[in-house]
Amino acid sequence: MKLSFIGCGNMGGALARRLAGAGHEVMVSARHEDKAKAKAEECGKNSKAGSVPEAVAFGDVIFLAVPYGEISSAIKSAGDLKGKVLVDITNALTPDFSGLAIGFTDSAAEQVARLAPVAKVVKAFNTVFAQVVANPKFAEGKPSAFVASDHADAKEKVMRLASDIGFESLDAGPLKNARLLEPLGMMNIFLGYVQGLGADKIAFRVMRR
Repeated sequence: MKLSFIGCGNMGGALARRLAGAGHEVMVSARHEDKAKAKAEECGKNSKAGSVPEAVAFGDVIFLAVPYGEISSAIKSAGDLKGKVLVDITNALTPDFSGLAIGFTDSAAEQVARLAPVAKVVKAFNTVFAQVVANPKFAEGKPSAFVASDHADAKEKVMRLASDIGFESLDAGPLKNARLLEPLGMMNIFLGYVQGLGADKIAFRVMRR
């Protein structure tokens, strides 16, 4: 697939590198052109840099990889998102990262869908650390990638991408279930950093018998 990234921080950069390594074509964009170019070089031969509108035009699937407070401005700068699969990987955190900025009656993903009503919004990758994306191998098995959307075709594409980079993709239902996934992302942050379990050492996994 052709994949684009709006933002290329730790999480966006990790996903871009892994997906480019899996054979997908990647374009990264950022507020600062030099940062996007440097990140594209890190991602290897399947990657290139561009402006945000160029990245949106290029990609079949677009990853919104900016801090929660920047989603509105990022979407406004994106250009035509009609029919695009727009993957929201953000967590709606307070400015001091101490808790959720929204709660349980709304979600960042639903806000993204209201800001970009012509896009097919998918919530994914907010419950894992960038370090786990970079190396998802655990002795117990593959970590879970929860994928929620109101669009079955968009959900299937993102689940396939998660599988391509070593995750067990799980259908997490409609987009409103992002209200459940975002608190799970906050718990992941709490366990990794506050409890000191390590961002490179933990991940959620659904166990079956």
